[in-house]
Amino acid sequence: MEEQIHESTSHESCGTDGRKSHHSDKTKSNIISRLNRIEGQIRGVKGLIEKDTYCDDVLNQISSVQSALNGVGKLLLEHHMKSCVMDRIQEGDDEVIDELLKTINKLMK
Repeated sequence: MEEQIHESTSHESCGTDGRKSHHSDKTKSNIISRLNRIEGQIRGVKGLIEKDTYCDDVLNQISSVQSALNGVGKLLLEHHMKSCVMDRIQEGDDEVIDELLKTINKLMK
């Protein structure tokens, strides 16, 4: 259920000065829906712990939560690269590459 990013939005605040993102309403809605599902999954994991559920079952649910969070991260990273990063490179701001590499390294931990 990967969303294709084809937005023609102004990204003038993507730089380090503005530090704002520019998501379309569709993208924002998609991200919020995913986060709401993840929030429910986390409440479910908490419930499993409270019910003394077998550890392997809890760990499988935790894995599902991590996978869902990774999906949100990938979606945001794709949007960021196709909009903010590209705009800043076109403006001659090469520092964005180092910033992006730091972000990717954090995501890959």
